[in-house]
Amino acid sequence: MDVEDLAESLAQLVLAGADLDELVATIGEVLEAEVAVTTTDGRERAARMDDDTRARLADADLTDETGRLRVEWLGEWFGRENQPITGSRIHRVPLATPTQALGHLVAVVARELGEREVTALNRAATAVSLSITREQAVSAVEHKYRGDFLRDVFLGRAGSEEFVREHVAGFGWELGGPHVVVVAQIDPDPSGQPVAVEDQRQWQGRFANAWRQVAGAVDKAMPIADFGSEVVAVLPGDDVAATADLVRRLVHAVAGDKGGGRRPFSVGVGRVAPGPATLPDSYTQARRALEVGRRFRGSSTTTWFDDLGLHRLIAMVPDTAELRAFADDVLGELAEATDEAATLRETLQVLLNTNFNVAEAARTQFFHYNTMRYRVGKLERLLGPVASDQNLRLDVAVALKVLEVVGH
Repeated sequence: MDVEDLAESLAQLVLAGADLDELVATIGEVLEAEVAVTTTDGRERAARMDDDTRARLADADLTDETGRLRVEWLGEWFGRENQPITGSRIHRVPLATPTQALGHLVAVVARELGEREVTALNRAATAVSLSITREQAVSAVEHKYRGDFLRDVFLGRAGSEEFVREHVAGFGWELGGPHVVVVAQIDPDPSGQPVAVEDQRQWQGRFANAWRQVAGAVDKAMPIADFGSEVVAVLPGDDVAATADLVRRLVHAVAGDKGGGRRPFSVGVGRVAPGPATLPDSYTQARRALEVGRRFRGSSTTTWFDDLGLHRLIAMVPDTAELRAFADDVLGELAEATDEAATLRETLQVLLNTNFNVAEAARTQFFHYNTMRYRVGKLERLLGPVASDQNLRLDVAVALKVLEVVGH
């Protein structure tokens, strides 16, 4: 086939329902190139690329350890169009519709492409974009249907366990045996700046697709769904160590090296659910683990519900207003969101950790002994005899943990 006929051939393939693998194979054959189609952040969707080319890309530091192609290092963004690797040159063509970025068409060739070949590559990108758009339209309906059903499972309204297992089997999913629910959410922008709704949708779409791709590479039978503000995965839970390792691998692969527009995210993991009937509990626990973990450990963390300790018990209290009222009643002024209150709470926690050993607490905070004694006196004026009353001390310790969960 001549390069002049490439665009027409690809158009016919798209009309005939050909998938990306067929399009990529045709492009690579006609242009005598190694070709890949990636997502916007460089995750491979389809490729005709041999091991030697992949090795040379890795040697040139153009792939990260998860295999993502560092598309942000190719092309006009960094002035590296046709960046050479050993024995070859790279061409990157953006894939897009008038309203949406779709990804990249990357060609690795052993020669300089002529003008006709570059034109053919650009036209090929149009055909690939059409194919991805068609695939997205079909997938959107499928993903919504699957996501709605999984949501019904978590709400306990999907039907009997037998029906649930049979129904999800039609999706290619498997829900036999024990499972754990994993919930992942993109972290809020640390700057606090508002984000446009359209940007949020695009970020969420890429985030959900990343989870589907990564999980699909491990086991296509793993249920994955996008709930709009979070991605939910149901993982095998019959082996605790294996499940923990799987969670780590999935999170690491989705996060990558944070390049290509990837957003930081946090993850919560629920307890093992023996069957579909107990998946709602695992889902609720995963959401609470994520929320509490992000609050007292920060963003970009993975938190297991069973690791929350006292926070786990607090997280199971649904009435956050009552929790807040308890903290206010016990701590009084110390529960306020002021710098002075925060400093005194820090000292109070150190004193609790050292069983109110004033000398040890002073060394821990690098205070003079008399300064710490003064602070103990001030704390007792605010709280009561916390140094000697064990019951009051317990209430204070719990109230401090409550503030970590519900905020100030």
